[in-house]
Formats: sequence, C-alpha cells, structure tokens
Amino acid sequence: MTDRKPLIAIPADARMLGAHLFHAAAEKYLRAVTEVVQGVPVIIPAMAQWLSCDDVLDRVDGILLPGSPSNIEPHHYNGSPSAEGTLHDPARDALSLPLIQAALARGTPLFAICRGLQEMNVALGGSLHQRVHELPGMQDHREDPEQPLDIQYGPAHEVEIAPGGLLADLLDQPRILVNSLHWQGINRLAPGARAEAVADDGLVEAFAVPSAPGFNLAVQWHPEWNATANPVSTKLFETFGDACRARMRSGA
Repeated sequence: MTDRKPLIAIPADARMLGAHLFHAAAEKYLRAVTEVVQGVPVIIPAMAQWLSCDDVLDRVDGILLPGSPSNIEPHHYNGSPSAEGTLHDPARDALSLPLIQAALARGTPLFAICRGLQEMNVALGGSLHQRVHELPGMQDHREDPEQPLDIQYGPAHEVEIAPGGLLADLLDQPRILVNSLHWQGINRLAPGARAEAVADDGLVEAFAVPSAPGFNLAVQWHPEWNATANPVSTKLFETFGDACRARMRSGA
C-alpha cells in the first residue's frame, strides 16, 4: 500500500469576478504542488472570520503561500498609505498573517513565494518597501507587462546565497539567477529571520526562521513558474515536499 500524498494548503485570493466574490489560486502554484511536491493542493478560502488556524493546520501537511497581484495593507506594518490604485486583499491578509504565525509555531512546513514572503515578513514583525523601484540605488524589480509571460518570468538578475544557511546547504552554489516580478520588497527583516539570499542592490530575496521547529523558506522570486524545468526550483519544491511527507508520517 502506498503512502497517501500530503495535503498542501494554499491560501486563496479573494477577488470580485463580475458581481460575485471568488476565492482563487493561480494554476501555476497548483501544478508545482502536484508535479514537483507530489502532493494534493487544497485551496483555503480567505474566510478567516469562519476558519481558525487550527481548522486548517489540523488537516494539512504543509502551507504554500503564493504570490498575488495584491499587496498587504500597510497598516499591518505601520507603513504609509498606499499609492492610489494599489490592489489590496484584506481577506487574504486576515487569513494568511495569523496562519503563518501558527504554522511556524507548530512546525508545519511552510514555503512562501513573492507576496507570501512579504506576508511572512510582516506576520513576524518586519516591514516592507512599497515601491522598491523608486528608492535611490535600488534596481527595478518589476516585470514588463507588455512582454509575453515567458519573458516576464525569464531570468532577470542574480542573487547571492548567504553562506551557512538553508539555501546554501540545499543549492551548494554561491549565486543563482532568478526571475523578478514585484514592486514591493523587504524593508526591515523580521526579528528572528535570517537572510538566505540578497540581490546586488541589497534587497533581501529569501529568508528563513531558524528557530522554528519545521521547514520554512520564503523567496521573493517565482520558482513555481515552469518548476520542473529549473533545477533550483525543482530542488526547492522537492525539499518542501519531503518536509511535508515527513510531517504527515509523524502524525503531528
């Protein structure tokens, strides 16, 4: 008898489509879970007023925090008001921020991507730059929306892997080439978090929380895009999957 596949919770975006509110996640994350993690993705609706963290964490073996077009509302990190037209998703904020804290405390494996990295930093007491490209000395980390998706998600810049950390152990290389599709980024890294990768302009592109009892990693780039074709992306998702299976088998 084969082991069951681990259940991987993916917090949904709450989005109006026409006159109705939908709770959705992009297929690229679902495919990375099914194809590389070898798990079963479960979209968790952004309904924190009815779903407790225990409701979710009692039933799943890992959490994948996906990217999104929306940004975290700045009041969560004492930031200044957002620029006009900034897309927010307060329902996802309400679900994800406490879920991150509870998952880390329990040791539930956690892999955070793009907005997920920003959520994780904010949930742990860090802050964000809202418009990195407007800061002196910083690179423009945005994609060109006029280009095809393969170009938008193509290699954009290198990041330096911090020696002695989780990524250094997993990848065994000092620098990797990543894509870049974000306006916001880490300003103040959360207390207890360790930078795992940094862009040439100093922006933290990956971090982990070493004191947490389970696997956790947050990255600013998008490893879910064509994850099976990129050895670094494959390694990250496979490691997350191994942690989820270990968690499942432990019965914790």
